[in-house]
Amino acid sequence: MLFSRRGGLVARRLLLSLLLLAAWEAGSGQLHYSVPEEAKHGTFVGRIAQDLGLELAELVPRLFRVASKARADLLEVNLQNGVLFVNSRIDREELCGRSAECSIHLEVIVDRPLQVFHVEVNVKDINDNPPVFRSREQRIFIPESRQLDSRFPIEGAADADIGANALLTYTLSPSDYFSLDVQASDELSRSLSLELRKSLDREETPELHLLLTATDGGKPELEGTVQLLITVLDVNDNAPLFDQAMYRVHLLETTANGTLVTTLNASDADEGVNGAIVFSLGSDVSPNIQEKFKIDSRSGEIRVIGKLDYEETKSYEIRVKAVDKGSPPMSNHCKVLVKVLDVNDNAPELAITSLSLPIREDAPLSTVIALITVSDLDSGVNGQVTCSLPLHVPFKLVSTFKNYYSLVLDSALDRESVSLYNVVVTARDGGSPSLWATASVSVEVADVNDNAPAFAQPEYTVFVKENNPPGCHIFTVSARDADAQENALVSYSLVERRVGERALSSYVSVHAESGKVYALQPLDHEELELLQFQVSARDAGVPPLGSNVTLQVFVLDENDNVPALLASRAGGSGGAVSELVPRLVGAGHVVTKVRAVDADSGYNAWLSYELQPAAGGARSPFRVGLYTGEISTTRALDEADAPLQRLLVLVKDHGEPALTATVTVLVSLVESSQALKASSRASAGAAGPKVDLVDVNVYLIIAICAVSSLLVLTLLLYTALRCSAPPTEVACGPGKATLVCSSAVGSWSYSQQRRQRVCSGEGPPKTDLMAFSPSLPPGLNTSERNEHSEANWDISGNVSSTFELWFYKIFLYLTYLTIFSNVT
Repeated sequence: MLFSRRGGLVARRLLLSLLLLAAWEAGSGQLHYSVPEEAKHGTFVGRIAQDLGLELAELVPRLFRVASKARADLLEVNLQNGVLFVNSRIDREELCGRSAECSIHLEVIVDRPLQVFHVEVNVKDINDNPPVFRSREQRIFIPESRQLDSRFPIEGAADADIGANALLTYTLSPSDYFSLDVQASDELSRSLSLELRKSLDREETPELHLLLTATDGGKPELEGTVQLLITVLDVNDNAPLFDQAMYRVHLLETTANGTLVTTLNASDADEGVNGAIVFSLGSDVSPNIQEKFKIDSRSGEIRVIGKLDYEETKSYEIRVKAVDKGSPPMSNHCKVLVKVLDVNDNAPELAITSLSLPIREDAPLSTVIALITVSDLDSGVNGQVTCSLPLHVPFKLVSTFKNYYSLVLDSALDRESVSLYNVVVTARDGGSPSLWATASVSVEVADVNDNAPAFAQPEYTVFVKENNPPGCHIFTVSARDADAQENALVSYSLVERRVGERALSSYVSVHAESGKVYALQPLDHEELELLQFQVSARDAGVPPLGSNVTLQVFVLDENDNVPALLASRAGGSGGAVSELVPRLVGAGHVVTKVRAVDADSGYNAWLSYELQPAAGGARSPFRVGLYTGEISTTRALDEADAPLQRLLVLVKDHGEPALTATVTVLVSLVESSQALKASSRASAGAAGPKVDLVDVNVYLIIAICAVSSLLVLTLLLYTALRCSAPPTEVACGPGKATLVCSSAVGSWSYSQQRRQRVCSGEGPPKTDLMAFSPSLPPGLNTSERNEHSEANWDISGNVSSTFELWFYKIFLYLTYLTIFSNVT
């Protein structure tokens, strides 16, 4: 029982350790797998989806994919079970050469949200390459005079594998004369030589055939063989000797052609021709070395003849052969190991993969926009690359892995301010001087409906003449939306309300696309002087945004009402007015008064009275007041005047064109006694109304004074505010307010001024006080009036606010009532 408890405790500890190890690997952001080379198609590598913490059902919807800088077809992922498997043949030697470490770097990318994982698959070497000699046989010439223990270098084999699989052991076929001597002369290679154990006798043994076998350390072992053909020579029995068996030289990769690498020194104990030495490159020297170096056959100087590139080859092993001119010649070998030193001659390289473009202007911070990969072929500090962005851009670089960066959003975007960013990424290495490279990515900002349509001003004042044709265009509203495409597509509509007992849409309409406002029916100034409504502008975004603007439509009066005659207290037959006048009255006697009103306003309601000439051209003893309508005598009546005078009075307004009405006044000339009786009867019936009319006039005068005082006070306050405030631009039409004055002969003058004044003219028989509402200037044709109907006209007295306008209208209306009451 105690043993079982201890075993459970150990198991729990082991499980906890495994969980901590898995959490550490997941936190590091990189998975490690291994696979042997030459593995068959479908060989299991690892459960990559499970190890990355991804559900199998998420792989396809989230666009699970694997990318590799090397060959992308070596490994593949089964999206059904999330297993990483071998897809095609992997040859470690082809992939990494003789590098000690060989791995395949994979980038696993999933979207929604974007995640990037790094997977490293280590390719393990297998013993699939046997040792290989450069040639099938090697010829060796050995003088018979060579002493025992002499050594004769031979060429070894090469194995493309690494590690134990490339660790070669050599065996020589049994021989009485030679034994094999193997020395590790350098970490890059081993030196092989035959050691003479028994003196040679050319006459006894002119040739020897040996078999050299190279065996690697793999399991199973592989081997290679080469035939050694040894020829025993006579005479010249001293071979050249180098002062060093290995020469080590360091060269910068920027070393110029012709630069001296080293000078070899060799000597030969023989004399004469047998001691003359000729240097040459060994027969086993690769063509790459022959293209980069050359040796002077006499001096032994080795010079550079080609361009060195550290990134291509980091070191060169040059085998040099020294041969004397003896007969037969004797030779010896040495090695020159040239190590190439890196120079910062490669600029960094950038690769940008755009992932999330365009980016919405309301995207959250830290949104990944693009992946950036940097590399530098140099090594050490020269290959250490740092990336940077220009100042004042709303982005930053985040290093996710070595030489991998993410371009992420660092601050809020506003498409209306900047709609496109050309982001330049600069990569700079750590060399001296440093090299750099740039790459740019265009980040387009997608629009979001965050701006409502805006009008130039909150309200507009429009003047329209009454009796307009149906469907007349009276104004155009326009709103601007700072957004783009459908978010900036503005449509207009009326804000429906009731105007009296009718809907607003029965008076006006607005075109949804152009914003043109139309009057659907003829407007009547006498029915509706001011039509105030709102127009709404909405964009086509989701959700839509909008704003309203107020339109004040003032209906201007036209002369469309003829003067209307008021009933007289002494009506005659056929609508004529009958009056009795004593023959004894003198000049200036008021006989009667013609009363008329006009439903229009302004000039159109200003009436004048004219007496039409009598038939036959006879001069009438009566006249009519031009503006009062009072009929009075021009002279004293006498017996010659006809007892019945028929007077035709023409009542005319001042509109364009003027409208008229006529009334007939029958004046009967009677004796004084008859006139007194008729006068007493008329005065008895009119006494009561006169008293009431006087009282009404008193109240009207008091009201006019009160309203005038309030209007003057308002104008003073408005003037003070206008003087203290900065000047503002006021939209006005081409016409100006008109100064109207009454003259003795009833004529009118116009003055192009901005403030309408009320003037009085002096002259008999009576001075009339008149005030008028604003009207369009005379002389405009139909097209000009339609154009000016959209403009803002100046109101009387330059009254620019609705509050002042209403006070002004009340004042005019009360004044008109007072004048009318006086006239009547």
